[in-house]
Amino acid sequence: MTSFWIATVTLAVAMAGLLVMALIRGQRNTGPAEAFDLQVYRDQLTEVDRDLARGVISEEDAERLRTEISRRILAADAKASARGAGGIQPRPLGYAVASVIGALVVGGSYWLYSQLGAPGYGDLGLSQRLEMAELARENRPSQAEAESQMPATGETEVQPEYADLVQRLRGAVAERPGDLQGHILLARSEAALGNYVAAYEAQQQVLSIKGDGASGKDYADLGDMMVLAARGYVSPEAERVLEAALAREPDNGVALYYMGLMMAQTGRPDVAFRLWDRLLRQSPPDASWLPPILAQIEEMAFRAGVSDYQVPQIANMPGPSADDVEAAGEMTAEERQDMIRGMVARLSDRLANEGGTPEEWSRLISSLGVLGDEAQAIAIWNEAQEVFADNPDALDIVREGARAAGLTL
Repeated sequence: MTSFWIATVTLAVAMAGLLVMALIRGQRNTGPAEAFDLQVYRDQLTEVDRDLARGVISEEDAERLRTEISRRILAADAKASARGAGGIQPRPLGYAVASVIGALVVGGSYWLYSQLGAPGYGDLGLSQRLEMAELARENRPSQAEAESQMPATGETEVQPEYADLVQRLRGAVAERPGDLQGHILLARSEAALGNYVAAYEAQQQVLSIKGDGASGKDYADLGDMMVLAARGYVSPEAERVLEAALAREPDNGVALYYMGLMMAQTGRPDVAFRLWDRLLRQSPPDASWLPPILAQIEEMAFRAGVSDYQVPQIANMPGPSADDVEAAGEMTAEERQDMIRGMVARLSDRLANEGGTPEEWSRLISSLGVLGDEAQAIAIWNEAQEVFADNPDALDIVREGARAAGLTL
């Protein structure tokens, strides 16, 4: 690594030095062009005398040629006198331009490499990069190892009555291990509390009870809980569960999203980009996996080498208006983030004061999840469960937003 930077800096400085020397010297060794012309004309006068002496030309022709050449000598001499020292480059200007070029060559080379290069790696061919990605995929940590490395988190704040119901449900399921509905409800309840390890353990019992009748969604739900338990990391065990989901339901959006995430984590952004781009184009506007994909797809396109990628328009997807999108295009990243936070804050205030549709509650929770405001997302989700407690269909819609924010299924 050190030898690489020494060689790189030496080469850049050497190239910059050559350019700087040429600028600072600023004058040709041959002198001005007029001086060269004068020498040529004088040589021509000598040749006329020689031709006359050999009898090649007559005295009349020689005199005419001398007159013409003398006229040219006078004209060239006048130009040389008028030019004087004006052809010599001013040294201050030469030093200034040389400094700028030197900085551009050395600094620009470093900046370009920092953007496109990979410090610490050699010139890796495609086959070697694919081999490294495959090794990373084969040797990545297991589910248990990933969970053991996760920092401890505080308990999710819930209503005491709800916590008591979940505790009683745990006891009931322990007494009836074959109760399918009990395990389904327990898996969802544990996930809602943020107990994702307990959630996927309950979901594993659901699959065990269903046996061959388990659907692709059942496996996708298990994979979802396992990834959430590992804080977004897709382990080999979770990958096998997701593959089982896709074997039963090839278009399952949750499984496709996480398979793309796994590819991104193991050095295959090209595969991840293709999976997510196709999923974006075929998903309904209220799909729970759309917000996390939209938050990452442009970076994934860049990593995959697609520099001109345009995020596809998703019809009827809840979000900013056309005017908001146009204004965001002229903002910096910080200004866009502030704009999004402002929109989310206004939606939150309106729902708190005036209420709103389940779709709006779902959008608010998923948006808070994308912004990383997990505490506020949990608070809104808990409030939504109270608001829509008597409307299971509406609560299912809101749950999609909570699922997108990583709070539940």
